[in-house]
Amino acid sequence: MNKKSLRRLLVLFVIITLILPSCAKPAENAVEGGSDELTWNTWGNYGRYKNFLDLLEETNPDIELDFISYTGGNSTGYSWAQMRADDISDIFITSQILDEDLAKERLVDLSGYSFINGFSTAILDQVAIDGGIYLLPTNNSMYGIFYNKTLMEEKGWEVPSNFTELEALCKEIEAEGLIPGVIGTQLTGNTFSAVFNLAKTSWLTTPEGVAWEKEFLNGNATAAGMWEGTMDYVQRYIDIGMFHTDPEDRNNPALILDYLGERKAVFFTGVLTVNITEFPDTGDKLGMMSYISEDGSKNIYMYSPFSYMGISKRLMEPGNEKKLENAIRILSLLYSPEGQTTFISEETPCVMSVLNSEAVQENSLIGDAQQALWEGRAFPMTYAHWENVLSEMGQAYKEWFRGENGMDGKACIARMDELQKSSLEGAESLYFCESTADFSLEETAKLAGKVLGEAAGADAVMVPLSEFHDGGEELKAGISGKLYKGKINVDVANTITPAFDGEYAVMTMSGKQAKELARAGIDAAGDGNSFPYLLVTKGDIELEDDTVYQVAFFMQGYTEEVAEEYSAQVHEGSFRNFLRTYLEEQETVSPDGNPWK
Repeated sequence: MNKKSLRRLLVLFVIITLILPSCAKPAENAVEGGSDELTWNTWGNYGRYKNFLDLLEETNPDIELDFISYTGGNSTGYSWAQMRADDISDIFITSQILDEDLAKERLVDLSGYSFINGFSTAILDQVAIDGGIYLLPTNNSMYGIFYNKTLMEEKGWEVPSNFTELEALCKEIEAEGLIPGVIGTQLTGNTFSAVFNLAKTSWLTTPEGVAWEKEFLNGNATAAGMWEGTMDYVQRYIDIGMFHTDPEDRNNPALILDYLGERKAVFFTGVLTVNITEFPDTGDKLGMMSYISEDGSKNIYMYSPFSYMGISKRLMEPGNEKKLENAIRILSLLYSPEGQTTFISEETPCVMSVLNSEAVQENSLIGDAQQALWEGRAFPMTYAHWENVLSEMGQAYKEWFRGENGMDGKACIARMDELQKSSLEGAESLYFCESTADFSLEETAKLAGKVLGEAAGADAVMVPLSEFHDGGEELKAGISGKLYKGKINVDVANTITPAFDGEYAVMTMSGKQAKELARAGIDAAGDGNSFPYLLVTKGDIELEDDTVYQVAFFMQGYTEEVAEEYSAQVHEGSFRNFLRTYLEEQETVSPDGNPWK
């Protein structure tokens, strides 16, 4: 991946340099020649870490960082593709712990470092792998059930502590002509989470439940026989009016502003990190309460880290001692009160420090949630390993909440078993191509150019290459991920696609103009600091200066000035779909093969 070195204090904030076995190949990202510079992949979120990086620059100006920009369509999938290929940066960043065995193999065990002592036992238990700690959350977003706090106080209603109290309160709310609770259904992840979170108020977070989840995902257990009690409890939430669905199926921010902000409802359930603590039109205060267990003994919250950080084991090899020291300095600052504060502001009221000592204000939106986390009553959002069935399970629950297609709790249980069985049986058929070797970034870009060029019927394609620019500007329209050796499914294919998708453009220009544009690159930010273009031609021909050609561009892979100058014709069409079709037809791909028909 194109990169630009920066001697920036520890900007790698997560670049915790780790070790790599001596038998492993050096990552292509790694800096050679004995430099103490640390590599860090931005994952398109450089701005999210900027305050921390400024702190690093102020306190550790001697630490050198080399940023590698990734802005593709599947950052989580790409992080683990790099892990499988043994091509991770010194500081490894991901949003999910998808492969515990691989993490243990490729990353440094952080459990012996002093900054670990600032974490609560509950958090460390959640990330421990066979007694070791290889990935740590940077900060946590907390999730519960939102409510209009001002309205509750005006009516004299208390936050319920068990289901009996919740049921009684919902009756009072309905007597006032209000809807008790609304649930977001535009994204089926909301309904999936609602059902699973209620299961966590009882059995799913017990040793028996943890064992069941593992066996179910492996195909050795069924939902039938385990989920009946939970589904009965979900039905009770439905019956008391807590899971009202919006007829317009609007997104979560719109729902909470309308239903709670306009006092149409009291409660809102959905996976949402709000950026407000009071409603702008009325000044009503927002509150957040736990998922209520039946007897009140296990009222819980959910949380999810923005990202996890780890260090490549490569840094534990002889000769990398200084790198490892610097990586540990970075993490020590990151997991200090000062470091954690850089991620928290008035615009992030649902975000909390991962440190056990950093208490939020007593009247904070997430005050009770933090206490629950410390007490072991907050659990990670269910996502990892459920990706193949999560959306369709959520769709079944959505139909249940809406009273559609005869769906109920019993039918949902049957659907869960059907979906998981189908997912496991069809796992191998999900792969539709295979890469015979690792591609470089330029080779990946050339493959992408062939795909778009063939689909667009063009003579050439102008492929932007993402790279890191000093200042943090990242190009989301470019190719930033490499294709690695191995089988390819949709998840893998999406790792090499640009973040933008849905259309492309074709422009008419001479060969001379195309070559001049390729040399100039794309000035996406308008600051004169252009990103490079890779000019890919059909049959690898050299464009003739005086010949006119049709040149294709990725969505937003060109400036307005270029579009106007060369009469851009914009067409609907998904590059992701083009890529899958091409890969299915090829069956295998290699850096030096595969035609542009």
